[in-house]
Amino acid sequence: MHKLRSVVGDAREVERAAKLIRLGARLQLLESEISLSRERLLRLYKEIHRKSPPKGMLPFSTDWFMAWQPNIHSSLFLGIYEYLSKSSEVEEIDAIIKAYQLYMEHVGMNGGEAVLSITRAWRLVKFVDAGMLCTTSCASCKGSFVVHAGDLHANYRCGLCHMPARAGKTTKAARELAQAA
Repeated sequence: MHKLRSVVGDAREVERAAKLIRLGARLQLLESEISLSRERLLRLYKEIHRKSPPKGMLPFSTDWFMAWQPNIHSSLFLGIYEYLSKSSEVEEIDAIIKAYQLYMEHVGMNGGEAVLSITRAWRLVKFVDAGMLCTTSCASCKGSFVVHAGDLHANYRCGLCHMPARAGKTTKAARELAQAA
């Protein structure tokens, strides 16, 4: 039996898909979260970006979120997302979109570059929902940070309080320092 589709519901899905596409969402994310057909999503993607979507697999490892800089950015995003989820009655994907927009705004206002893509942000939420990742408080600053759910978290110290020796020493940072000299 065919479900009748609402024109307003369809329009809402197109708007949601367009927001995700503009934020850089991969086609697999769109197919998972948006009820439009693959063909409509492809047409919408091509209309917005004037090219076909990139191919390839989605990120699937929780380990990426544990590296120093990705962990800080992921923890920031997840804090925003969890606040929005608890304080408003929006669907999960809408909370992800809004949290990602706020994350991007925050990073931009502070002159930084976004480390987290919308696809990784979505994946992070899915990993938390699946119980693979969670958050714990730093013993020093009391901030909330993303950790593996199965790890021991007593006396956890975050990457800001216990910064790795090579943190921030990227090739780009070295180049900028050399240009400034």
